[in-house]
Amino acid sequence: MRICIFGAGAIGGYMGAKLAQAGAEVSLVARGPHLAAMQARGLTLIEEGRTTTVPVRASGDPAELGPQDYVILTLKAHSVPPVVPQILPLLGPGSTLVSGVNGLPWWYFHKAGGQLEGARLASVDPGGVQWEGFGPDRVLGCVVYPAAEVSEPGTIRHIEGNRFSLGEPSGEKSARAVALSEALAAAGLKAPVRPRLRDEIWVKLWGNLSFNPISALTHATLDLLCTDPGTRGVARAMMLEAQAIAETLGVRFPIDVERRIDGGAAVGPHRTSMLQDLEASRPMEIEALVGSVAELGRLVGLPTPTIDTVLALVRLRAKVAEAAR
Repeated sequence: MRICIFGAGAIGGYMGAKLAQAGAEVSLVARGPHLAAMQARGLTLIEEGRTTTVPVRASGDPAELGPQDYVILTLKAHSVPPVVPQILPLLGPGSTLVSGVNGLPWWYFHKAGGQLEGARLASVDPGGVQWEGFGPDRVLGCVVYPAAEVSEPGTIRHIEGNRFSLGEPSGEKSARAVALSEALAAAGLKAPVRPRLRDEIWVKLWGNLSFNPISALTHATLDLLCTDPGTRGVARAMMLEAQAIAETLGVRFPIDVERRIDGGAAVGPHRTSMLQDLEASRPMEIEALVGSVAELGRLVGLPTPTIDTVLALVRLRAKVAEAAR
């Protein structure tokens, strides 16, 4: 089984290191100093106080790696459409594309059933480049839960979590999903195959939709924005608007809004990924996490006044940050 991880930063590097330690045939696509370090010294993983280094096949040119059985995307959502042509050489006739990207995925309405079957989300797939370039039949969904960071080029520090939930858009327990699940389990990772992966996508998105833009606008950590009455109220309103949309589409939420916000508060003084990107002068995942939900609201005919307000503010914040670079 040939597995390529495209975008082997923190999360992709963590998965790649675990697979390499288990002896899997894995290759990594990366760039810059991180790529150079992996090529020169291998990939180092710091996990539970232990430091291990494994040799890996790392490249900045996907074409030299050839077709793979599985291509696992671990890029930020906005980074995928521009690199579709670079990913295509990794895809042979039987290749599976594993979408481990935050937010609502571009393939969301593939084999979803209902009136919106086959609908495309312009917010996450402008121009339909992924739908047309990859083809939705290749896709195996993935919800990513681990937290990790690139502590220095070539070195991944694992923070917490080891679950990568997998799921077919159709909900079936396919042979390709089971095979990847078994390969990840052999590497010490949890990879359950879920019949209702969209439910998990929404529970994770619930927090990202609200906590991320609020933190980027206020620079508050999770514990503060989830306990301050004002920002907690804004988050609650955004989440209730999103819940109404999701439930219209058949999604089931296993917890209520208050428990989800309390879970965010319990994380403590954590800076969300959007705040980290803003502070590091990197593009933020605004459309995948917020714009996509506003787009869905329009598709199903439900109002999203709080989401629209926060979306307008954080989009302007991004423009100001871009102008200041």
